[in-house]
Amino acid sequence: MTSSPPDPFVPLVLVVDDDRANRKLAQDVLRHAGLRTIEAASGGEAIAAARESLPDVILLDLRLPDMDGRDVARALGDDAATAAIPVVALSGLRQVDDGERLLAEGFRGHLEKPIDVDTFPAQVRAFCAPSGA
Repeated sequence: MTSSPPDPFVPLVLVVDDDRANRKLAQDVLRHAGLRTIEAASGGEAIAAARESLPDVILLDLRLPDMDGRDVARALGDDAATAAIPVVALSGLRQVDDGERLLAEGFRGHLEKPIDVDTFPAQVRAFCAPSGA
């Protein structure tokens, strides 16, 4: 009996949210769908984790205890090591519906909280691209 080869691309997702329950839910849903995750609870932690782990996508809450999420996205975009990593706003704030503004601020897109556990993994995967693609 032969087994199929492992998926050559298993995305690593950095989940950034100061709310522990939100981080846990997002990570649990993504891991159940076969993605790898790491987490950060603040902007400073997010920047350090992104530089160290070079995730395939960063899900970034806009309200963090130490920095505004937009400032985190800007800092990641200004750093040559992290500039190519897609940063996706993950927020329950309704005023972020202006997609053009988010794109101008360095985000690749926006996902709303609360997340839909059925569609969330596919939404996140859509922002990932295999290495070298």
